[in-house]
Amino acid sequence: MSAKQAKTYERCGWCGDDPVYVAYHDEEWGVPEYDDRALFEKLILDGFQAGLAWITILRKRDNFRKAFHGFRPEKIARYTDKDVERLLGNEGIIRHRGKIEATIGNARAYLDIMDTEPGGFSGYLWNHVDGTPLVSTSKNWRDMPASTSMSEALSKDLKKRGFKFCGPTIVYAFAQAVGMVNDHQTTCPRHKACQDLAR
Repeated sequence: MSAKQAKTYERCGWCGDDPVYVAYHDEEWGVPEYDDRALFEKLILDGFQAGLAWITILRKRDNFRKAFHGFRPEKIARYTDKDVERLLGNEGIIRHRGKIEATIGNARAYLDIMDTEPGGFSGYLWNHVDGTPLVSTSKNWRDMPASTSMSEALSKDLKKRGFKFCGPTIVYAFAQAVGMVNDHQTTCPRHKACQDLAR
């Protein structure tokens, strides 16, 4: 690859050169996700990120999955005070009572959506972008917004349905991660790759 080509095709600058971040960027971020449970997991993890760096969550993700029974909402929805205390004692995750308790409530809200919305949780979320990823035309990741009218509307509706830790900024980061919004900068090879993966 020539120097000119290398400059033209640049990975999004936010991931830097940390191997964990690079792998996440290259393999997951922006890939359209349609699996209900996987979407639930990602929304919960984004909620845990509030006030922290995403790399912190990525490094603890396997611990989170073990602690929260694979993020199976039907299991989490039945958690009791004993489970909350168990999680507060788990050094492998973020031990924040409010976020842990919110996860339990969010699991119950998720199950309500699965019971009432055509297309389940995935259909409910993707309807907020009319089923098609919103695509960035920016050449620089620094120009991406922190929230949009879409994330504000989705955040408001999630809260109305009982979700917590899902403000507009968290929801927008979630939408970027699960490919509802393709915010790879246009110079990044993943921009077109993720666009091609959309249903």
